[in-house]
Amino acid sequence: MAKDASAGSGDDIPEIENTSFDRALSDRYLVYALSTITARSLPDLRDGLKPVHRRLLWAMRQLKLDPASSYKKSARVVGDVIGKYHPHGDASVYDAMVRLAQDFVLRYPLVDGQGNFGNVDGDNAAAYRYTEARLTRTAIELMAGLDEGTVAFKPTYNGEEEEPEIFPGLFPNLLANGASGIAVGMATSIPSHNVAEVIDAAMLLIDRPDTSHEQIMEVFRGPDFATGGLLVDSAETISQAYRTGRGAFRLRARYSTGRDAEGNWEQTGIEKLPGGTWQLVLSEIPYQVQKGKLIEQIATLIAEKKLPILADIRDESDETIRIVLEPKSRNVDPEILKDSLYRLTDLEIRFPLNLNVLDETRTPGVMGIKPLLESWLRHQILILTNRSRHRLDKIAARLELLRGYIIAYLNLDRVIEIIRTKDEPKPVMMAEFELTDRQAEAILNMRLRSLRKLEEMELRREHDALVKEAEELEKLLADPGLQKKRLKKDLKALRALYSETTVLGRRRTDLQEAAPAREIPLEAMIEREPVTVIMSRRGWIKAMKGHADLAAAELSKFKEGDGPGFAFHAQSTDKLLIALDNGRFYTLGAEKLPGARGFGEPVRGMLDMENEAQIIALMPYDPAGKLLLAASNGRGFLAETRELIAETRKGRQVVNLKAGVKLMVIRLVPASADHVAVVGENRKLVVFPIAELPVMARGQGVQLQRYRDGALSDAITFRLEDGLSWTMGGESGRTRTERDMGLWRVARGAAGRLPPNGFPRNNKFEG
Repeated sequence: MAKDASAGSGDDIPEIENTSFDRALSDRYLVYALSTITARSLPDLRDGLKPVHRRLLWAMRQLKLDPASSYKKSARVVGDVIGKYHPHGDASVYDAMVRLAQDFVLRYPLVDGQGNFGNVDGDNAAAYRYTEARLTRTAIELMAGLDEGTVAFKPTYNGEEEEPEIFPGLFPNLLANGASGIAVGMATSIPSHNVAEVIDAAMLLIDRPDTSHEQIMEVFRGPDFATGGLLVDSAETISQAYRTGRGAFRLRARYSTGRDAEGNWEQTGIEKLPGGTWQLVLSEIPYQVQKGKLIEQIATLIAEKKLPILADIRDESDETIRIVLEPKSRNVDPEILKDSLYRLTDLEIRFPLNLNVLDETRTPGVMGIKPLLESWLRHQILILTNRSRHRLDKIAARLELLRGYIIAYLNLDRVIEIIRTKDEPKPVMMAEFELTDRQAEAILNMRLRSLRKLEEMELRREHDALVKEAEELEKLLADPGLQKKRLKKDLKALRALYSETTVLGRRRTDLQEAAPAREIPLEAMIEREPVTVIMSRRGWIKAMKGHADLAAAELSKFKEGDGPGFAFHAQSTDKLLIALDNGRFYTLGAEKLPGARGFGEPVRGMLDMENEAQIIALMPYDPAGKLLLAASNGRGFLAETRELIAETRKGRQVVNLKAGVKLMVIRLVPASADHVAVVGENRKLVVFPIAELPVMARGQGVQLQRYRDGALSDAITFRLEDGLSWTMGGESGRTRTERDMGLWRVARGAAGRLPPNGFPRNNKFEG
């Protein structure tokens, strides 16, 4: 069958607009972005709620789940919310409800949950069919006045019911409970605060609208998180963040209360144990840090040996948090352990501040604390005037009825007669007694039993009281000063419910300014204990616990063909300096050395050394020390040991050497040394002031002694007044000292002359 030619012609299709794809996409994306910003992500500064939270509380109010009623299943609440007010997924609505019930998330919970609503460990809440809920007193205060004409109502998404556009309660929920959210191109992050401090700041602005930001910050101290902790930023940093509406706060965990050295109570966290040992105990963790993940984070550091001064962590929490940190030994500095944990774990976090909210006109913007409080106070004044006008309308309606009742009381017999005898008594009564339609209808609707209540004195007493109340409301509406006075009175009453003396109102987060966690030196992360460092001629190195006798037999155990090279006492926290004859220096931590069992390990496997270069020095690092460095060509200089530390396995080139030249002398310079003695292979000796040597971090240095043939043999620094000493030959180990060095004192770089009689044939000052 042929189709009608007119079918599908498009006559019934709405008018099509020709536009570019880019413009159409841009327009639609802007609509989506605006919807996300205003209807999902950003809170309204007037009640501090997003639509989903507002609809949750409204649905629970409609179900009459006040604090005095019994609990109802969360599934019932979620069903009402998504069925009547919020057509979104049940999971997202239930997650929002769970957040309102968690006392470790909200500073002042708005939902009283019964059952498993999750915990600070990070465990999820039970399914909504297992949990029950009702409103808290705080939620009731936030919704107070909904039946008093204070705010406008709007139709729900399907037009079947109505919901409030905003909550009118006096409770400052935006700052009290905070908010967070991510919209399109903007985000918000508002921490919770102490209600008493918010109210104090608001009343300060009521009394003195010209109050400065600094004066506000004297009573408004900053965030007060649900999980407590310590805010360690300076007052200036906190103040600046609230001035601009943007910033970040450093929040630390709180250690349990203990006694300091003087017996005073403080948050030291140190618990003394038998035998002089101790342990740290955490009683509060930073906001939004999951306890289970925090413990796992610290345990990983211990397992990977990234925090060697910490031995163990235990979770002994019940209703309260108790995390026990066990140090490696009792000699560990508690403050260093704390600073290490602050730097490496979430025991210190940064919580962002971004006061991005919807103002009275539902326009998003970042606000400082003063403009935000001023906007909130203007809203509360508007609520107060709306409530007053609504009450005036109620009073006017009631006064109209009271006047009718008084007329009926004064003419009761005639009213009864009219009702009994007339088919249509209403118009007769209105005409005879000059009643309004409402008055006549109210009289006709009265039950007979109510006639006994028509006592003139009672009616006139109620009438006079309402007239007086109406006059006061009229004055209130006409006088902004009275409005502020009334608002301040209401705020004082609210503050009494959340004062510092109440369990819910006391401040949980203390402000204790502290410096940033220190960069902990490596040696501080290691248990300090004495060790004996031993290295063979071939570079096999090990460390023996304790300071052993350097002449002990066990120190002479080496591989076949090997022998003793270096042996000295050190600490496990020391760094070791290793020098090669190619002028390159290396650094090795004593804690990384293998134990004394066996022959040790080759040091060349720990560091990237050239195979041809020979190790000529091994010594503990002294940050205040100074070394004399001299090469075989007779050139040298002084070097500060702190300039010799190498940060990598490749080492650090300190002495620049020409081909065929090797570094030969590395000697520690005593603090009292004032002269240098140099001897060459030609047995010529020169002595010159140490001041003639430059202090360098790298280079070839200057000429110490001039040679016609041969090279440098040895060099040393000494105090001229004490004389020059050298080791005598033989097994006695005796030394000889020559005090008169006048014959050898020359300018640096001279050839020198033969040394004193008895100078060692090996041309070495020390054997």
